Amino acid sequence: MFLKGKTALITGSTSGIGLGYAKVLASEGANVVINGFGDAAAIEAERKALEAASGARAIYLGHDLTKPAEIEAMMGEAAKAFGGVDIVINNAGMQFVSPVEEFPTEKWDLIIALNLTSAFHTTRLAVPWMKQRKWGRIIQTASAHSLTASPFKSAYVAAKHGLAGLTKTVALETATFGITANCISPGYVWTPLVENQIPDTMKARGMTREQVVNDVLLAGQPTKQFVTVEQVAAMALYLCRDEAAGITGANMSIDGGWTAQ
Repeated sequence: MFLKGKTALITGSTSGIGLGYAKVLASEGANVVINGFGDAAAIEAERKALEAASGARAIYLGHDLTKPAEIEAMMGEAAKAFGGVDIVINNAGMQFVSPVEEFPTEKWDLIIALNLTSAFHTTRLAVPWMKQRKWGRIIQTASAHSLTASPFKSAYVAAKHGLAGLTKTVALETATFGITANCISPGYVWTPLVENQIPDTMKARGMTREQVVNDVLLAGQPTKQFVTVEQVAAMALYLCRDEAAGITGANMSIDGGWTAQ
């Protein structure tokens, strides 16, 4: 267990990709701080499972990451519990689709706050501890939309491009402290969130399930296969290894060839 004694904080980790990150890091012995919304009993069950896998501690902090004061409180509680945070994975995010001239300004503000600004705050608060320890890993779930754009997603694309730029800057600033900062940029990942969108899209577009999957969701992925949570989590785990110490400021595409086009 190469992460024994290390502490990882993953935002947006009560389900989906974020929970996948938590599981692989726990499997290597890390203390884990999970964050997000959801059913309290289900979250507690996942927390207990993480402790069973790691043989270490797992705690849940349900702070609202759109509010800087709550992010500061979350990071403070994590530091109180573990002394500091060695690994930060910024995974929390949301989406909203609208033409730019109709895009609700409150939705823009919310998406930028959650998808981009929260990562700035967790990073700035974690870096002093990482510098002190001379070891740290900062990982962003950036999305293929950090490298390319799609129509009607102005806030999301802007936030993800910004996340890539933030990561490069942090990588340069921390390069001599044993800290790495990288993006993982998945294409469409098969999660319950994606699966639950299919019926509504079928109805809205008058399509079959197969048409929605192939002609809408996977239209941009040449493999015509969804990326899996496990594939994304495996990349994050590798980036935490000593063998990945030379990878910093990188944007790792796991998108079935989407951004190769």
